Amino acid sequence: MAEQKRDYYEVLGVPKDADDAALKKAYRALAKKYHPDANPGDKEAEAKFKEASEAYSVLSDPEKRQKYDQFGHAAFDGAAGGGPGGFDYSSADFSDIFGDLFGGGFGGGFSDIFGSGRRSSQSAYEPQRGANVRTSVRLTFEEAVFGCEKEITINFKETCSTCGGTGAKPGTSPVTCTTCQGKGRIVQMSRTVFGTMQNVQTCPNCRGTGKVIKDKCPGCNGTGYNQKRKTFRVTIPAGIDNGLSVRMAGGGEPGSNGGERGDLLVECIVSPHPIFKRQDTNIFSTVPISFARAALGGPIRIKTVDGEVEYDVKPGTKTDTRVRLRGKGVPTLRNKNIRGDHYATLVVEVPDKLTAAQKEALQHFDDLMTGSGSKKKGGIFK
Repeated sequence: MAEQKRDYYEVLGVPKDADDAALKKAYRALAKKYHPDANPGDKEAEAKFKEASEAYSVLSDPEKRQKYDQFGHAAFDGAAGGGPGGFDYSSADFSDIFGDLFGGGFGGGFSDIFGSGRRSSQSAYEPQRGANVRTSVRLTFEEAVFGCEKEITINFKETCSTCGGTGAKPGTSPVTCTTCQGKGRIVQMSRTVFGTMQNVQTCPNCRGTGKVIKDKCPGCNGTGYNQKRKTFRVTIPAGIDNGLSVRMAGGGEPGSNGGERGDLLVECIVSPHPIFKRQDTNIFSTVPISFARAALGGPIRIKTVDGEVEYDVKPGTKTDTRVRLRGKGVPTLRNKNIRGDHYATLVVEVPDKLTAAQKEALQHFDDLMTGSGSKKKGGIFK
C-alpha cells in the first residue's frame, strides 16, 4: 500500500489562503535547506526536496490549485509527466527561484533536474562585470572625524594600447572556439535519482568568451590589458569609521565580454587616539580635576577634536561624573553638519606627594569638616 501523501499546504508550512508571494517564500526556504547540492547523499533531504517541489508545482498553478482544493491528491492520481514518480512539473516556473538560490547557473534550470526538457534561452557569455579590487589606507583619528584626501597606489589593469583590448595581434582577430562552438560553455548530461541532470560548465578552452586567440598580441601576450602602477586620489568623507570602505567606481578589474570594470574599495584603518575613544558618532574622554575644583566648582578646560573648550564644574562634583558637550562629536556620514556629542568623565585626582604647606592646609580643612581641634589625632594626616 502506497504511503499517504502529506497535505501540500502542510508541506510548505503555509495557510490555505496563502498568496503567490507567500508560497514562493516558503518554497525558497525549503529548497535551499533540502536541495541535493547542499545535502549530497542525504536521502531524507532528497525526499523532502521532492515533496516540497511537488507541493509548490501544484499550489503555484491556479488551475491545479483549484483542483487540489476541491479533490485533494485524488485530482492527480495517475497523472503522467517527466518528473520523478510520474508527477508533471512542466507547468511550474522554478527558474527565478533557482536563479536566485544558485546564481543562475544551476543545472540549466529546475526543469533539467526533473528531465522535462525545458532549456534556458539566456546567452552563454553575456558581458560580465569585473571584480572589485580591495586595498586599505591608514587614517589618524582626526582625519576620520573631519575627512581628508589620500593618495592610493595600486596595480591597475589598463586596456592594451596595441590591440585595443582584443588580445589578438594587430591585423588578426579572435576565432570561434571549436571546443564549445562559440557558446562559451560545455553541457554534460547525467542520470540521477531525479532524472536527467544537466551540468553546465564554463568552457576551459576559451574561458567562457566563445573566442580563441591564435595570434596573441605582443604588447599584452593575449590578455588584452597591461598591468601598471596607478595612483588614485581618494576623498575620505567626514565621519568614516574604522573598517568602513570608500568605493571608487571603475577602479577595479576589467570586465569580460565587454562588461564594465569593477570598483576600487578602500578600507579605512583608523589609528587609536591617546585621549579620545569613539562609539558611533560620540566621543568619550577622561578629564582629571583637582579636589578643590570638584568641591568649589568653577571653570576647567576640556580637550575636544575642535580644540579646548571651557566648562563650568558644579560645586560638589563627585568623581566619575560624566558631562556632555553637545555637537562636539563625530559628523554623520550622510550629513557632516550633524554631529554626535562629546562625553567627558570628570575624575577627581588625589595627589600622592604634598608639600608641608599643602598638608597643613588639608589638615586644617579636615579639622573644619570633622569639627575637631587641630591637635586631635585621627585626621587625614597624623
